[in-house]
Amino acid sequence: MPVAIPPGGAPPSPVRMRTPDARVRFERVDLADLASIDAFTRRFMAGHPQLDILVNNAAVMAPPRRATTRDGFELQLGTNHLGHFALTARLLPALRRSRSPRVVSVSSVAAKQGKMDLEDLQATRSYVPMAVYARSKLAQLLFALELQRRSDTAGWGVTSVAAHPGLARTEIIPNGYGRSSLPGLLRNLLWFLFQPAAKGALSTLLAATSPSVRGGDYIGPTRLGETRGAPGHAILPALANDAALAARLWQVSEELTGVRF
Repeated sequence: MPVAIPPGGAPPSPVRMRTPDARVRFERVDLADLASIDAFTRRFMAGHPQLDILVNNAAVMAPPRRATTRDGFELQLGTNHLGHFALTARLLPALRRSRSPRVVSVSSVAAKQGKMDLEDLQATRSYVPMAVYARSKLAQLLFALELQRRSDTAGWGVTSVAAHPGLARTEIIPNGYGRSSLPGLLRNLLWFLFQPAAKGALSTLLAATSPSVRGGDYIGPTRLGETRGAPGHAILPALANDAALAARLWQVSEELTGVRF
């Protein structure tokens, strides 16, 4: 989704606060708009022919009414899965120029409840907000594992890893359901059930940087049903291991986005 940048320039960077000499650059890209993804990747490739790490982290969670992306995809599937699918495909040449490229696709504990209905992938017949969110996050898991299989087969050299943050104290629930909704109110009243956002990010950080992580790994918190705690190996939902389903989803994703790996 777009990054809000103040009129005066880039927002303060926590990276620069810790490492003043670090080079940090912000770019605008809307994962709910294929044209925005195409424009961003063209800009990026023009100035950065090599890419070492790509973290696919944008997400929309459970808007109460069905909405669509600029390209007409159901908003959650379009942003959480199809946008990242197109982004990764367009950046693949830069990833392949890296010595040890890594792609991290961020899923969710909700993926355990995900069901993949390829006949109604866009939720036009039935829209249940949380079920559609879980489906989009299962799609991210299927994509991550299929990307690793295809990288191994084609010799791309890309390590594809999945991660999830557990229950993290972010604004994704109020932004989706709404602050005055029951989930939004519970998120604020029961704040202590959610670990700080920085701790939730540790799973993604480990997946992106640890030399011990291998392609196809799934990283998440290790306590209280993977909702909080130190990051480690998470349990993959059974459907995430369905290679035939992943291959079919990949084909459908190519057809919908018009991109090819």
